[in-house]
Order: sequence, then C-alpha cells, then structure tokens
Amino acid sequence: MPRAARNTCDRYDLLVLPDDHVMGDRASSVTVITYCDFECPDCRQAYFLISGLSIRFADHVRFVYRHFPLAEKHPHAQLAAEAYEAAALQNRFWPMHDVLFQNQAHLEIDDLYLYAAMAGLDVPHFKDDLHAGAGVLKVRRDVLSGHRCGVQGTPTFFVNHALVSDSNDLEQTVSRQVKKR
Repeated sequence: MPRAARNTCDRYDLLVLPDDHVMGDRASSVTVITYCDFECPDCRQAYFLISGLSIRFADHVRFVYRHFPLAEKHPHAQLAAEAYEAAALQNRFWPMHDVLFQNQAHLEIDDLYLYAAMAGLDVPHFKDDLHAGAGVLKVRRDVLSGHRCGVQGTPTFFVNHALVSDSNDLEQTVSRQVKKR
C-alpha cells in the first residue's frame, strides 16, 4: 500500500472529467477517485470493497476509476488498462472492469479477447481499437495525474480530494464524509 503520497493535489488533477469512468450519481456529495492497477492483488481486494460501498452508499457516493499500471511489478497491467479503455469506446467499461478484476491472474492478449466477448463487446472492433492504441493517451493522462498527486502505489484513493492510502481506512472515511453532508 502506498504510504508517501502527498496529502493534496493540484485541484485540477482531482476534477472528474467527462471521459472519467464514474459509477454512481454525478451529483453525489462524496467522490472517491481510485488509482488502480488491474494486475495488483491489493486492487482486486479494493474492487470488492468498492463494490460493497457502491451498494451501501448508492445515493451519496460516486466512484471514479483511474489507471495507475505498475508495469515494473505487473507486466500485463498496461495492456489491461488499454483494453479497458478500448471497451469504454463501446460503452462497456464497467463490465470489462469487472471481468478483468475477476480474472486478474490471466491477462495475456488472448485472454483479453475472451474477456471482451464476455463483457458483450464487438470483439473485432475491440481488437482494432486495442491494437491502434486507442486507450494509450487516457491511461497516460491518469498516470500523470496520479504522479502529480504523489501516488506511488496501488490502490490509492482520494475521498473528496483527501488522500486515503489504505483500503482499511476507506470505508470509515467514506462513512464520515457521507454523515457530514
């Protein structure tokens, strides 16, 4: 888990952008931005935690997924992030997100094609987008914003712009923020 991330970011780095992947009501009073890596075991645990929180706080919290592939530790993470973005071009980013985390141990290119089919994608179109690098710039932008905010590992969370670098603290922080609003 990251420990040395800064407590504040440039305010623009934590704005929710039109092409960010958001689960929940955009007008929610609490926003959780998560920097994750599809091959990271701690991110998989956070995936299950966030799934539960999204149900528990459905009317009050929106969750934003951002990429932070740690290629030196997880050799398939960059390609998985790009596959996720190729799925987003077909408006199937959340189904692909779920399939990738559920099958984290198998992220080779042929696996990604299978997951695209499982997520309901037009697979030939997905392959074209993936091989054309359609998601590279979005992944790069997410990584750069994470670096500017001091993200050094995954998962790292920002709850209403406040750093939460430990999954164990996320539920309590979200709960406190919801009660404040």
